[in-house]
Amino acid sequence: MASASISIGLKGQRQTLVCDHNVAGHVGKFSTPSMIQLMEQAASAATNGHLEEGQVSVGIEVNIRHLAGADIGSTIIAYAELIEIDRNRLTFKVEAYDADTKIGDGTHKRAIIIPRG
Repeated sequence: MASASISIGLKGQRQTLVCDHNVAGHVGKFSTPSMIQLMEQAASAATNGHLEEGQVSVGIEVNIRHLAGADIGSTIIAYAELIEIDRNRLTFKVEAYDADTKIGDGTHKRAIIIPRG
């Protein structure tokens, strides 16, 4: 069950600089896996401070479109907004931008769990 302080509308964001380690080598642009990771981090950030003692959230599903490329030197910002709560499962609307250009969007689901020790 989700913590009582987790509610629809929670938002998180993360940003990164496009550099050699997060580009797709064959095109020299921000890679899809790097964009998805940034979106997941933004969703995780939305729940920071809202989980109960011992709880963590883990990614369980991504449904992402990569809409445009981003060059080395660009700053990418990913945004996540909690749009659905189903027991311990959280669904986020996610988007990524290079300045004013949307480069990706979709949904990301996370589950709240208590890891085994």
